[in-house]
Amino acid sequence: MRRTNKVPEKKVRQLFDRIAANYDTTNNVISLGSHKKWRKKTMQQLALEPGGKVLDLCCGTGDWTIALAQAVGSTGAVVGLDFSSEMLAIAKTKLAAANIFSQVTLLQGDAMKLPFADNSFDVVTIGFGLRNVPDAAQVLREMQRVVVPGGMIACLETSQPENRLIYPFWQLYFKLMPLIAKLKHNDKQDYVYLQQTTQHFFSAKQLETLFRSTGLIQTNYQSFMFGASCLHTGIKKERSKI
Repeated sequence: MRRTNKVPEKKVRQLFDRIAANYDTTNNVISLGSHKKWRKKTMQQLALEPGGKVLDLCCGTGDWTIALAQAVGSTGAVVGLDFSSEMLAIAKTKLAAANIFSQVTLLQGDAMKLPFADNSFDVVTIGFGLRNVPDAAQVLREMQRVVVPGGMIACLETSQPENRLIYPFWQLYFKLMPLIAKLKHNDKQDYVYLQQTTQHFFSAKQLETLFRSTGLIQTNYQSFMFGASCLHTGIKKERSKI
């Protein structure tokens, strides 16, 4: 199974640079604030321990990165990676305000070619970024490569309601989303792109199949808001003992 984002990566990066300044406020309006609840429930699933080492891909303006850093504490370490310099600049400001610079490193980089050795992290996360990469399967393979055997991969992403009664309302909402976003952001076409990536991305069941096809085990997903968003998790296989 293979799903690609056909928009050139450079254009996607430029889009996120453009919307960075208003990203948080616009995201709150579009999701009705629900993304904060989704992330909180996700953190409960991760069960991070003090001293843990975590990689947060497509970290954007850093909200999940900060939550992860607070969970692993001062003895832990979190790396936030994103391809948008403007998003990372905002994340840096938030880290300073939260006073957690000591355990967080922010990097500009490519989620499809991670600059880390194998088995470097206890947990690897990606929030609302998998649908924007050129090859979702490649990103999952890279996430699996850098997580330790037995470590968890977690993906929080927009999804598609499976309930046929809900689906028409979901379609209407995403048609209105660019107009809602225009209240906070001048170019609604940027949010037309984000709407389209959501509509054309994997369903929850398809994404779980992709998780399994890349070698992850104990895969599972949890739907939020009637399926408008999903948390997918998987575990990297332990090495065979001879």
